Amino acid sequence: MEEAIKQIWEKARHGASANPSTRRIVIDPITRLEGHGKVDIFLSDKGNVERAYFQVPELRGFEVFSRGRPAEDMPQITSRICGVCPTAHHMAATKALDDLYQVEPTVPARKIRELVYNTFMLEDHALHVYVLGGPDFIVGPDAPAGMRNIVGVIQKVGVEVGKKVIVMRKRLRELITYAGGKVIHPVLGLPGGVAKGFAAADMPKFKELAKDGLEFARFTMQVFRDIVLKNPEYVKLITSDLYTHKTHYMGMVDASNKVNFYDGLLRVVDPSGKEIAKFSSRQYTDYIAEHVEPWSYVKFCYLKKVGWKGFSEGADSGVYSVAPLARLNAADGMATPEAQKAYEEYFKTLGGKPVHHTMANHWARVIEMLYAAERINELVNDPDITSSNIRTIPTKTPKAGIGVVEAPRGTLIHHYETDERGLIQKANLIVATQGNSARMAMSVEKAAKGLIVDGKVSDGLLNMVEMAFRAYDPCHGCATHSLPGQMPIVARIWNKQGQVVEQIVR
Repeated sequence: MEEAIKQIWEKARHGASANPSTRRIVIDPITRLEGHGKVDIFLSDKGNVERAYFQVPELRGFEVFSRGRPAEDMPQITSRICGVCPTAHHMAATKALDDLYQVEPTVPARKIRELVYNTFMLEDHALHVYVLGGPDFIVGPDAPAGMRNIVGVIQKVGVEVGKKVIVMRKRLRELITYAGGKVIHPVLGLPGGVAKGFAAADMPKFKELAKDGLEFARFTMQVFRDIVLKNPEYVKLITSDLYTHKTHYMGMVDASNKVNFYDGLLRVVDPSGKEIAKFSSRQYTDYIAEHVEPWSYVKFCYLKKVGWKGFSEGADSGVYSVAPLARLNAADGMATPEAQKAYEEYFKTLGGKPVHHTMANHWARVIEMLYAAERINELVNDPDITSSNIRTIPTKTPKAGIGVVEAPRGTLIHHYETDERGLIQKANLIVATQGNSARMAMSVEKAAKGLIVDGKVSDGLLNMVEMAFRAYDPCHGCATHSLPGQMPIVARIWNKQGQVVEQIVR
């Protein structure tokens, strides 16, 4: 163990224990994701992978310390879970308050929420495409570690393109700030509506932003086509068995079974693409259950009616997936024209529905950018957006409320139960990354087994192991709520030569 850690130290905290005689490889910390995690890979005497564990060693515990707090504080409390996707938690919490207080938001308020939410989705997907996942394709999976980042991306695509990405994300975040007060921890949502509307005098700049946002999504699609789809090696990598699992898929759909991020029913299809469930947020406990493993603080979600059969794929396994790949598999199409054309191209190119290739998440994510941008344009030109009728005041006594949205990383569920004063007695968060957690663990292990042979490892090879989870764009800050026992604490003291001089274990 210490030899492995020393090797990691010598590789600037990102690499592998390259000693052929070692039976353990540790990637710690894993990189370019939200939250923390590590990968433990155990080798046989011949140097082949016996097991690989995708571990999340942090505990956030928001479900516990939300107890006793006023329910109306939850949109602000839960947005503190993650600085990357606070709008997702804010909106799910707000919708849970609608349900808790049995109040229907006004039509303009609903549209304002959806406008802000789609703006967030476009901005957040751009973050992953260019900063988190993109370097693996734009710079290359085996490029030096110091180049697999936004700096390497800018060097590859040019400073002007880099400026375009940074400026567009900044402008999109300004719209969220306008409506929500601040972009990281918005204060937009209230039970029954929103705290602020859009002034007619301010709409010209937002209409201009919407047009530019759509051009940016089109540009991103072209970048993906030019760099990824025109590279045979990348297409081969995306469609390889190394990154393929046949599981169930879940996503939110509208009345026409088209993808919708803000509202709708949850639809589940099996590995053949057949619909096996379609249910409202109120019914989620009939369909979704959580499994706990002692080696991770992440709960592993599965389909209750199929059952937990371990980390396995196929129709008999309860493992399912969420996020862009899953949303496109679970839906019958996209609700906007350009995204629909891209959707059709996607499935035609990849051999029809459903697509089981984990790396196809990246392509699906860009298609969703198109949809979000088109939907923003529809909403900024809707006259209801500037209405002053932005809230219905709740009057009912609270008891229980459930809110669901599609976060960038997949289906996000907030469930609160309160006393008659509205104080939280129970909070359950089914975070998007939990929906993918079992499939991610399987993906990491399958990639490790396929890539590591005879104990031969390299930094680039281990990055390809990391690519197995990175395609899901996980957020482990959001997803860690399991407490399987006493929190293990290991404190190590290192000297400047990278040697452990003392270790304290609780």
